[in-house]
Amino acid sequence: MSQSVNHQETKLIHAAGNGKGDPITGAVNPPIYLSSTFHQKRFDTFGDFDYSRSGNPTRQVVEEKIAELEGGARGLAFASGMAAISSAFFLLSAGDHVVVTKDVYGGTYRFVTEVLNKYEIDYTFVDMTDLDAAAQAIQSNTKVVYMETPSNPCLNITDLSALIRVAHANNCLAFVDNTFMTPLFQNPIALGADLVLHSATKFLSGHSDIIAGLAVTKTTELGEKLAFIQNSFGSILGAQDAYQLIQGIKTLGTRMRQSTKSAEKIANFLETHPIVKDVYYPGLTTHPGHTIHRSQSTGYGAVLSFKLPTKKATKAFVENVQIPVFAVSLGAVESILSYPATMSHAAMPKEERDKRGITDGLLRFSVGLEHVDDLLADFVQALNYAKATLTEQEELIGKAAY
Repeated sequence: MSQSVNHQETKLIHAAGNGKGDPITGAVNPPIYLSSTFHQKRFDTFGDFDYSRSGNPTRQVVEEKIAELEGGARGLAFASGMAAISSAFFLLSAGDHVVVTKDVYGGTYRFVTEVLNKYEIDYTFVDMTDLDAAAQAIQSNTKVVYMETPSNPCLNITDLSALIRVAHANNCLAFVDNTFMTPLFQNPIALGADLVLHSATKFLSGHSDIIAGLAVTKTTELGEKLAFIQNSFGSILGAQDAYQLIQGIKTLGTRMRQSTKSAEKIANFLETHPIVKDVYYPGLTTHPGHTIHRSQSTGYGAVLSFKLPTKKATKAFVENVQIPVFAVSLGAVESILSYPATMSHAAMPKEERDKRGITDGLLRFSVGLEHVDDLLADFVQALNYAKATLTEQEELIGKAAY
């Protein structure tokens, strides 16, 4: 990439050289190499590709692109976000310990608590908004500090630079799930992270049409170790999905900025609504992590969460809102409304959800590209239905937040 290119929006389109076209044909888009195997021209010297589990030219384009966007040495494309996360955790060995952010994505929680422990790898969940508590959770056998900021679904903010310094001071690797912010708004490797993870199904793809995961390592050495695990498991992204992901990444800048602009308006509206208990969005000055987030990110993102006073009111809101899709996932051109208790965090026991603020009244909203005025009008009418379910005392629960 040219030294004169300093903005991510340009890199999103031209990183990995595909913006200038295929070097052989000049095609603007990279070819989709739907081939499982590759002819070797010599008996004792193989070419760059031999079998698509180990490497595919289309997949290589997206891997080089995400590495350049995140400022890392090696990028790897996986069959899903959880494939990337799980493979990263398998850099650990029996007897190791990992410190994980308390309010982590439900699939990550499930893997840590129900899979890692089978391999004698121990774990501690900790509130990473409390730097002292996070530091105290590190043990003599801790090898990884796993961060997610903003966290899913309550959008808590971890001070990446500070906690990464703590991790490194204790000879730990620092892993960061950067799904919500994407490399457009946040670059953990520049802040010292050793490995960055993405559910590329979400904002990077942006169209609810593929399942994909990405990982970027700070060093070539760590990248080679992770590539060995990926090749051993066979958890690779197929060529067709890699191509679609490349196309999605090209429009990330425009999509993310527009959705973020709308999210800011919706969050401010919800914060003043009388029956909404709490609003979680780092763009709000009332958010406890607002200042830290601004120091390490260049945008607030397109995801927010909010609480209604009762499960009955939440149900009424969901059943009467018209525009958003009510579904698992986030980060698409269409707005997606989710109910974490039975969707993203269903794998987490209720008592654990409650500890993390994932209550029966919590909704997560991923803002798409619909006109914000239509979304706001839709929320107004749906909230009226929710309000109609409340007793006078229950309504006061929402007002008490303000």
